[in-house]
Amino acid sequence: MSKIETNPARGNRKSLRTELRRLERVEGRGPFIIQSVLAIIDIAILAFFVLGPYLRTSPSYLVIDYAIALWIAAETTARAIASPSLRQWILRPMTWIDFIILGTLLLPDVLFNFAFLRVMRLWAIGRSPLLREALRMAGYAHLRDVVRAVINFLVFLFLITGFVYTSFFYHRDGGEGFVDALYFTVATVTTTGFGDITLPGTVGKLTSVVTMIVGISLFVRLAQAVVRPYKMTYSCHRCGLQRHDADAVHCKACGEILNIPDEGA
Repeated sequence: MSKIETNPARGNRKSLRTELRRLERVEGRGPFIIQSVLAIIDIAILAFFVLGPYLRTSPSYLVIDYAIALWIAAETTARAIASPSLRQWILRPMTWIDFIILGTLLLPDVLFNFAFLRVMRLWAIGRSPLLREALRMAGYAHLRDVVRAVINFLVFLFLITGFVYTSFFYHRDGGEGFVDALYFTVATVTTTGFGDITLPGTVGKLTSVVTMIVGISLFVRLAQAVVRPYKMTYSCHRCGLQRHDADAVHCKACGEILNIPDEGA
């Protein structure tokens, strides 16, 4: 009798996990719409963090802050349910980043230094099936590598800006500190080096070095994605070569016959 009673609950949990996995993989029009709404919410949350210097003195700041914390907690729980195993979910880097973000939202006066990590959600959107489906439906599937390169560059830009702001300019009034941090980051990434804003101490110098090296690398990657001939991402069944010409019939590496799907279909 007890087995009969527990079966419906187990079936409901399995059904919920299946639906969440369909949503995560963007399978169908419904999941695509929902994921698009979630992406818009993520971007709105990023805007809240960017506007934080202007809003943190407002009485409504903490209300919005805790509301976002509840949203992220629900989002993280849904990903845990959809994951094939708890261990796999725990080992995901985005899981730990979401935990840190939750900490910054629940304890904003103590852990504010890590709030800038929320920009990694934009990176996750760029790696998700949502971007692929959106570009395919818009007829721009061939620009996927370019869009991902742009997203990676922007994520790095705002990641460094957030780190510089919270580490060096957080206590300046209004948005002056954030603007200075953004100005420093852009000047450093482009190697312009005006020298009017510099970061003090050893940590500041190391931050500048990392920003220049990684920033230039990402900028070169973006330029390569823009100018190189378009290739499809399709794994050859024999040799595993990933990149092929869009109209390729045979693999250039091993000669295997390919059956590349038409992304515009």
